[in-house]
Amino acid sequence: MSHADARRGATATAVVARPASTIMVLRDGDHRAAPLEVLMLRRNVRTESAGGAHVFPGGAVDPQDADAVAWCDGLDDVRASAALGLESGGLAYWVAAVRECFEEAGLLFARSRPAGPLLGHDDAELSARLAAHRQALNAHQRALCDVCAAEGIVLALDRVHYFAHWITPKEAPRRYDTRFFVAAAPEGQTPAHDAGEMVADDWMRPADALEAHRAGKIVLILPTIRNLQALERFATVAEALDAAARLEDVPTIEPRVAMGEEGMTLLLPGDPGYDEAGSGGAAGVAGARFDAAARLASRRANEP
Repeated sequence: MSHADARRGATATAVVARPASTIMVLRDGDHRAAPLEVLMLRRNVRTESAGGAHVFPGGAVDPQDADAVAWCDGLDDVRASAALGLESGGLAYWVAAVRECFEEAGLLFARSRPAGPLLGHDDAELSARLAAHRQALNAHQRALCDVCAAEGIVLALDRVHYFAHWITPKEAPRRYDTRFFVAAAPEGQTPAHDAGEMVADDWMRPADALEAHRAGKIVLILPTIRNLQALERFATVAEALDAAARLEDVPTIEPRVAMGEEGMTLLLPGDPGYDEAGSGGAAGVAGARFDAAARLASRRANEP
């Protein structure tokens, strides 16, 4: 690093992390010993963040997500905020997870009446209307609360469980404060990528996704890898959801930038040197340099 770079880094301020939600949608496939599969979407290579990577449905929490609290079933803001360690506003993260899943994957966690069954695709007219609503949502012409009001449905937030919490390092050019959720796929609904931001959708066993990344067949980012490794512990959807429902303390994971023999890399809590890394480091590392460090950390995190 040059002296000029060091001076610029010392005076730079960290980008504020934007609140975000991601949802890991699960189903049991055909594998006899470990059938659990997770829905993976492949991002368009032209997207600004994680272009070309396989990810879970998710994105930033929108201000309008808070407007949908009146249409939520099975969870209120008090309990949601307590689970996330927030004073208030936690329910918006659940709403964002449901909305992003509907926008990007076409799956909607909703029901026609409180405590009722989830919506399926047995009603052709409803399915057609929901497809139009999804298109309007992706075009930012409608909010999720408008969809709920128009169709008389409520969001089934009791089906969505909090699972993990990741914050992008302070040095990153784009930062997110992301809550990860997990849920079983709604029966009778079939996922379909949005053909815009997402260009493919696949059901993958966590172990198979990790092996494909090691083989260079797919791109995975660090939080995705770690959450796939966490899911790999469970053989079935029931096991994963039971564990998620019993979680009482979800730790916050915030990688830190460090300089090593291979150049810049990211360290996780518990890694040697984590406590010292980033404690007084520069903010605002150039995007290309940070992306290279993130790729290196991803390879290391997924070593056999």
